Amino acid sequence: METVKDLEVLADQQQIPMGYWDPLGMTQLNLYDLGESGTIGWLRQAEIKHGRVAMAAFVGFCVHANGIVFPWALTGGKLSDGPSLMFSDIGASVYPSPLDQWDAVPAAGKMQILGTIFLLEWINEEAKPHYTQGGKPGAFPSIKEASSVPHPVPFDLFDPFGLFKNDSEEKKARGLNVEINNGRAAMLGIFGLISASKGLIVPGLDSLGLPQSTAEPMAFFGPGDVGAWPLVDKMYENIGAFPWNA
Repeated sequence: METVKDLEVLADQQQIPMGYWDPLGMTQLNLYDLGESGTIGWLRQAEIKHGRVAMAAFVGFCVHANGIVFPWALTGGKLSDGPSLMFSDIGASVYPSPLDQWDAVPAAGKMQILGTIFLLEWINEEAKPHYTQGGKPGAFPSIKEASSVPHPVPFDLFDPFGLFKNDSEEKKARGLNVEINNGRAAMLGIFGLISASKGLIVPGLDSLGLPQSTAEPMAFFGPGDVGAWPLVDKMYENIGAFPWNA
């Protein structure tokens, strides 16, 4: 169970220029009556998780913005009687901005992604001890051993080939600190790319000439999903009144 003193040491190890920094007093909020240590565990888990997602998003944005796609079909193909939708059909040659490319993904594909995220979150929350009760923030349990997975899985999400299992604790701690710092940079980076794609002024990114997008980056579903899932049409009825579109 970590305390503010541990965070001060961690900030020194991560070589943060301003040192330990908590201007909003987040560590003292006692989230969900977890106490100081439980709150810190919750905040640390959230930061590491969002940093990992942001790193994947940043790389994905750069890849898709440069027209790099899988060579096979997204839907249809040999196992379907319907028309095939290739990854290239929603690539940069058709939808220059990655934001619009996401909107072009069929609703069923988005639900598969959402379902996978739900399953991974479920497995993570089942870990014992929980990250708010002394569990190591950022540690992801074995998928192969998880009771929530309905079928056998040959590989784990982290280190599927066991390349790092013999690393020392010091090396693992240093690797996590590097990952956290990279995740922080990626969170700023992906929001910068999204903002620049919507025409906002982002110093350092304005000169990249990013394709401008008409998509709504704050929405999981796009206009093409109206009618496919409940309430999506209601969201798009009021989308022009959202503060960032007003």
